[in-house]
Amino acid sequence: MTTKYQKLGERVKELRKDRGLSQEQLAEMVKCDVRTIVAIEGGKRNPTLDTMNKIAKAVNADIKDLF
Repeated sequence: MTTKYQKLGERVKELRKDRGLSQEQLAEMVKCDVRTIVAIEGGKRNPTLDTMNKIAKAVNADIKDLF
């Protein structure tokens, strides 16, 4: 069964790859550790609203597009 965090992580990964960004590049843009991006994409971490907003801006998307 896929959790809501896994679905969010899959969407973040999809948008990141669509923009041609590595996990390291996204982490740098978001100003977080690459392990945070790995954990979010793996559905193992619940990102804060602030982090989600930074990710959305980094991939040039609205925050609603992460869902």
